[in-house]
Amino acid sequence: MEYVEKILAAFQLKIDDLDPAFPIRFAFGGVKHLIIFVKSRKTLAEMKYPFDDVKALMDEQGLTTISILWRESDELFHSRNPFASGGVYEDPATGAAAAALAGYLRDIGWKGKNEFVILQGEDMGMPSRLVVKYGSTIGESVSVSGETRYIAE
Repeated sequence: MEYVEKILAAFQLKIDDLDPAFPIRFAFGGVKHLIIFVKSRKTLAEMKYPFDDVKALMDEQGLTTISILWRESDELFHSRNPFASGGVYEDPATGAAAAALAGYLRDIGWKGKNEFVILQGEDMGMPSRLVVKYGSTIGESVSVSGETRYIAE
């Protein structure tokens, strides 16, 4: 719990900012992520953090990203993915985090849809749309597809 408190403090998040329907948990989609749901789109849009402090916290737990999400509906999530561990402030499209989210939702017994869309990168001007499909069985494959921002040839 002390680790989570440090992460929340670094992102200037309070317990009241968090969506109680989604507990904070580590998740794995090829690499390790921390999943945090906030209650409001505004909180997500205003995300900021001290890069070096968060990088050290991520390195401590071997995290690739911290997935901060807001649920617009059972079929649509908005996400920001700090990627300080990789030397980047934020990743505009994170397929591994999308797969980890599917496993997380399955593991917490979420009753929403098993196919949903994640909009990521919007707040950094690089919108991506990830489509995620998953089954109810542990170990069953997860499908992640979608559109990302064109970078360069």
